[in-house]
Amino acid sequence: MLVLASASPRRQELLRNAGIPFTVQAADVDETPLAAESAQACAERLARAKALAISKTRPYDVILGADTVVVVDGAILGKPLHEADAARMLRLLSGRTHEVITAVCLVKPTAGGPPTVATSSETTRVTVSEVSEDEILAYVGSGEPMDKAGAYAIQGMASRWIPRIEGDYSNVVGLPVALVWRMLKELT
Repeated sequence: MLVLASASPRRQELLRNAGIPFTVQAADVDETPLAAESAQACAERLARAKALAISKTRPYDVILGADTVVVVDGAILGKPLHEADAARMLRLLSGRTHEVITAVCLVKPTAGGPPTVATSSETTRVTVSEVSEDEILAYVGSGEPMDKAGAYAIQGMASRWIPRIEGDYSNVVGLPVALVWRMLKELT
């Protein structure tokens, strides 16, 4: 059985839409980036931590951990802490191109030994149009940005400000489905 170590409704929807059966057991890990840690290293470390945390309670299942970060000017933007933080992030992204990195970790049990752990990541470049201060405040007021890395949902209202992406769309939503599928096939 595949266990998704995330409560994200977006990740669950992406897996369901791809026809990948799974169950959910969310992991609770500290998502604070480490000092001098690259965005990719941060995402991969967190995805691995989530998958390994759940594998301890589900030793016979394949565990899928994932973590998404948004990067602009080398700075990692996670989920906003409050509305002012969301507005700050959106101002940073306005009129610019940034990267969205989602790391995926699969943990598969092995007979009589430590589990197999496979980690990889996907990067997508996202261009955001100029967004006015009024638009930012209205969007933050909608509540949509509050649980999203970078304070926006490409599949939601923010889609009107995103004229171009380079890479995997599902990665920006929160889970690079093609990468997950390839990793699952390689692991089994």
